[in-house]
Amino acid sequence: MTLKFGRRAVMAAAAAMSLVGPAFAGGHQVVESIHFLIPGGAGGGWDGTARGTGEALTGAGLVGSASYENMSGGGGGKAIGYLIENAESNHGTLMVNSTPIVIRSLTGVFPYNFRDLTLVSGTIGDYAAVVVSKDSPLNSMNDLLDAYRADPRGTAVGGGSVPGGMDHLVAAMVMQAAGEDPTGLKYIPYDAGGDAMAALLSGEIQALSTGFSEAVALADAGEVKILGVTADERVAAYADAATMKEQGIDTSFVNWRGFFAAPGLPADKLAAYQDAIAKMYDTPEWEAVRARNGWVNIHNSGDDFAKFLEAQEQVIGDLMRKLGFL
Repeated sequence: MTLKFGRRAVMAAAAAMSLVGPAFAGGHQVVESIHFLIPGGAGGGWDGTARGTGEALTGAGLVGSASYENMSGGGGGKAIGYLIENAESNHGTLMVNSTPIVIRSLTGVFPYNFRDLTLVSGTIGDYAAVVVSKDSPLNSMNDLLDAYRADPRGTAVGGGSVPGGMDHLVAAMVMQAAGEDPTGLKYIPYDAGGDAMAALLSGEIQALSTGFSEAVALADAGEVKILGVTADERVAAYADAATMKEQGIDTSFVNWRGFFAAPGLPADKLAAYQDAIAKMYDTPEWEAVRARNGWVNIHNSGDDFAKFLEAQEQVIGDLMRKLGFL
């Protein structure tokens, strides 16, 4: 272990030592503490999912305390590698991830895949959205498409993922459904949603491909306009956002997010994590977080989670080959 990770290892080890403790007298608490490892920066979908889940778990009393650590780099590969290479000291850690863990292993961005980790639970689904800055002259997907057709290279779309990653893939899917060449899109990657948002506000990019929950938070703050969402129907969390389909773009997509642990996690600790997450869905604290973000409940644990990921690996791989990303 290098000195670079010394402090993190100590934090994770401390969390591991206190992971599963005796329940409260009422039998309510399941886990004493969880350290959430977030593979991207603040303001991204992983960050929001980890912090929202921790908020619900602690607020409902299912988990005594939660801590958070952002570890950007390598499109999420730095955090995955750290979790695997320091497995024993990270048995008190849950890493959030999503569809990109499948995409980036397919494209060889990093050498690991979900099979190298302990699968804890798929937790939510989040639609994707395309947004522009609040001061943009663009007010619909058709406006964006018109601008793109007039000046393809001057109409850049950014995202908080690597080329060929989730945000890029969604933007390409939308362009293809609109009748455009998906490989001709000028996509500019950023390491996290917050950095991509800064680029949008500065005019470095003209539109941003992002998670719907992130888009809702930014729209509520008055920073962006949501041009389109990849849901089949309008989402109650921000009903003003038009779907792609109602604007003549026949595409829909939902990105799952869930939690993984280090390899070799003891069975009792895995069971405790899964029990806490399963119980979370029935709490008002979780419903408040879910509704606020416009998430869809997608809960699958253990073997069901593995089967889900294997199926998505096949579907995503086929799609990426069709779009020319593989």
